[in-house]
Amino acid sequence: MIRIAIANQKGGVGKTTTAINLATALAASGWRCLLIDLDPQGNASTGLGLKQADRKHSSYDLLLGEAGINVAATPTQIPGLEVIPATVSLSGAEVEMVDFEDRTHRLAGALDNAEDEWDICLIDCPPSLGLLTINALVAVDSVIVPLQCEFFALEGLSQLLQTVERVQQRFNPSLSIKGVVLTMYDRRNKLTEQVADDVRGVLGSLVFDTVIPRNVRLSEAPSHGLPALVYDHRCPGSEAYMSLARELIGKLPEREMAA
Repeated sequence: MIRIAIANQKGGVGKTTTAINLATALAASGWRCLLIDLDPQGNASTGLGLKQADRKHSSYDLLLGEAGINVAATPTQIPGLEVIPATVSLSGAEVEMVDFEDRTHRLAGALDNAEDEWDICLIDCPPSLGLLTINALVAVDSVIVPLQCEFFALEGLSQLLQTVERVQQRFNPSLSIKGVVLTMYDRRNKLTEQVADDVRGVLGSLVFDTVIPRNVRLSEAPSHGLPALVYDHRCPGSEAYMSLARELIGKLPEREMAA
């Protein structure tokens, strides 16, 4: 099972939107996909139409060892996509895990029991670099970083890259950056173009060719409990995420490609 974290310690950059719609696009492409909502706000769960009452087992239960991954995985209305939802209980998980000797490897241990269940697992990380995000980075093969096209974008990115490097050195030597995806891209705004050029100048081929545009339908979809790809599959945002999924699949080693 390929494991990818979607992370950025800065909020409001389109991280959860990317997680939901990329997972939906991969499922639509025939991949058996698991999305783990590791953000206590639970926005990815809500965006997939999961009501609080339906979140019987959550990522909190998974981390605390109170439910196995197969029990916690909940079907969604998207064929081929299951989610491990988040509840408000997750906000206390970091404090509760502090005394655990394996506190940085709780998620990795849980995922090791599910290698044959899904082709790919995406993890929607919280907007911070705390123990929840560290658990995700220890558990995955690579990271996708959504980056908003704004003035301070590169400043926040450098902090995340330093954290990734520290996790590589201490816990997960095979961890890599799969790519940076530019979000909230507005071609009418000269600053957007300038930031995009700067990011590509610094990171080169690490930046996905696909950019995610500012799009009203992307913003509306979560309020209907739907990914944008289901809410309006023809809108520019949906088309961009389908393109991003194709580009991501092309970046995966051939031996790891789904059958």
